[in-house]
Amino acid sequence: MERRIKVYFDGGCRPNPGPMEAAVVIRGRAHVFDDLGSGTNTQAEWQALLCALELAQAAGLKDFDLLGDSREVTGAANRALVQGQASTGPAQAFLALAAGHPPRRVRWIARAQNLAGIALEKRRESGAG
Repeated sequence: MERRIKVYFDGGCRPNPGPMEAAVVIRGRAHVFDDLGSGTNTQAEWQALLCALELAQAAGLKDFDLLGDSREVTGAANRALVQGQASTGPAQAFLALAAGHPPRRVRWIARAQNLAGIALEKRRESGAG
């Protein structure tokens, strides 16, 4: 049996609101997106979740969890998966994308455990973002 893959995601803005950035980490490899337009931290978290789902699907992952540190976004996305419906635009976009090949679940993790958040922070510290 294959081990479930953990796909980490994180998004943010500096300043908030402002230019959005996102990171996704799959199997130790960081993917950074900084051409996401302008928005709020919450909008950036949704964008990061969509990027994570797209990358997992493109990689052909069969059994994966999406892990992020925004309680608001992970909670809404997981509810949408379980209920099969969503009330907000971002959750509806997530549900539509997940219809073809959904994650097993979307789970909240602490910021210190979020490899995507750590990748964004290192990028900022190096002056790349």
